[in-house]
Amino acid sequence: MSGAGAGAASPGRGAAPAPPPADRRRDSPAAGSPIQPIIKDVGEVYSRLLDHRPVIQGEIRYFVKEFEEKRGLRELRVLENLKNTIFEANERVLPKCEQSMQDNLSETFKRLQAANAMIHRLQEREYEARKLQADKVMAREEKCVAHWEEFMKEQQNKRAEVDEEHRKAMERLKEQYSEMEKELAKYVSF
Repeated sequence: MSGAGAGAASPGRGAAPAPPPADRRRDSPAAGSPIQPIIKDVGEVYSRLLDHRPVIQGEIRYFVKEFEEKRGLRELRVLENLKNTIFEANERVLPKCEQSMQDNLSETFKRLQAANAMIHRLQEREYEARKLQADKVMAREEKCVAHWEEFMKEQQNKRAEVDEEHRKAMERLKEQYSEMEKELAKYVSF
């Protein structure tokens, strides 16, 4: 690694080691050297302290196993209880409900028919009462109209009588005044 801007590189300081070629396997450095046990110990320490994958994978497997076993049994019990409940409802409760419904439905239908007949009779009575009331009102109105017409004829006759009396009184007064004028004319000539 020589370059104008890189400066002198000393081994182990600041310079990154060159990556191994793709076709070469990673060989442990200094195989068979006294460093080997130290590297092995460092690898074990690293795997125990910093590499948690095996522990986490074990915990995950345990959790999944427990979850599936407990949930499977719980869901199986729930499904079994549900099946029993549905079976009991189909075999016992549903026929009882149907029979009760049929009994009560026929009784309710009879009651509804009786109530309907009663309401129909009440409506007929009310209609007849209203018709009778309307007939009475019409008869009263006709009677009032006839009475009014008779009253108006009577008033016209009385008016005619009063007019006749008034005319006769006016004629008498005219005659009386004309006689008075004649008499007065006799006295004025003196």
